[in-house]
Amino acid sequence: MRRAAANGVRGALTLLAFALVFTALMSLTWWMTRDIVARNEQASRVALLAQVLPAFDNDLLADAIELPPAQAAALGGGRAYPARQRGRVVAFAVETSAPDGYSGEIKLLVGVARDGRVQGVRVIAHKETPGLGDYIDAAKSAWSAQFAGKSLDNPPPGAWAVKKDGGAFDYMAGATVSPRAVVKAVKRALEQVRAHQAQWAADKEQQ
Repeated sequence: MRRAAANGVRGALTLLAFALVFTALMSLTWWMTRDIVARNEQASRVALLAQVLPAFDNDLLADAIELPPAQAAALGGGRAYPARQRGRVVAFAVETSAPDGYSGEIKLLVGVARDGRVQGVRVIAHKETPGLGDYIDAAKSAWSAQFAGKSLDNPPPGAWAVKKDGGAFDYMAGATVSPRAVVKAVKRALEQVRAHQAQWAADKEQQ
């Protein structure tokens, strides 16, 4: 009985030792690689932002604007990224979202030039059905390219909808919910940029 108990204790101590060593190794690995991981994440973020913006020469992440609660709520996103050339703001990338996607929230980046024209749209997170509603993602199709050059005046406000609803934007038959949600979200982004870009730009150009 005592031998069995001793064996049990030794086994438990051995498992504990392995657990402690494994935890220590994992912690050490995280500590040694955390800066590399952070730099990679930042580089990926900048690369994505660059896809929706014209040429820029500033540090987008360092210049990011944390939006006030009312603006963030209107967009469904928390930041605007000013793109600058020689100190002058030429465009903004804004985080926004479409809460009414077919399978839930669709998170987006929308690039908008100072003249109000869309520079690019990228889906950064979604749960849409693979092979059906996921064509909104630029990695899956060119659908989002149709927003380039559009503004609140082109097409006119009433045409900011998919063609099935009498609007100007294409969609895939049998999958209209997702594009309908994205079109509305892009329009909201344009409205917020038009309403607030003067203040955003003034704040950054004075720095």
